[in-house]
Amino acid sequence: MLKAIHAQEDRASAEQKAAMVVDKLESMRLSKAAAIVREGVAETLSYRAFPREHQRCIKTNKPLERLNRVVRRRTRVVGAFPDGQSAWMLVAARLRHIAGTRWGFRRCLDMTRLTEMTTATEQSMAAA
Repeated sequence: MLKAIHAQEDRASAEQKAAMVVDKLESMRLSKAAAIVREGVAETLSYRAFPREHQRCIKTNKPLERLNRVVRRRTRVVGAFPDGQSAWMLVAARLRHIAGTRWGFRRCLDMTRLTEMTTATEQSMAAA
């Protein structure tokens, strides 16, 4: 049901689908789940305010998941850390490595489109 909300073409149709999902959950006597969907749908659809090209990159958290897997794998190798500072040093070293490699320089978002949108908005506000 939740995937169907995000599979919609635009924000308006996604909000309509969310309302249908809420109705369906309430008909199944899942009022708490319906309340959670009703309260959180606006927040989960916030990526729809960005240009269509950016939406895929914004709604995914794959780079963070990858980083978490790498850190988890490296901390398992060490086992028990002598103190919390050494664990932070391991994580910081991995973040420095990522920032210095191609993965750190890869861009998912083309900011020229956002700059054009901002400029157009500012011009329309100045004209009004």
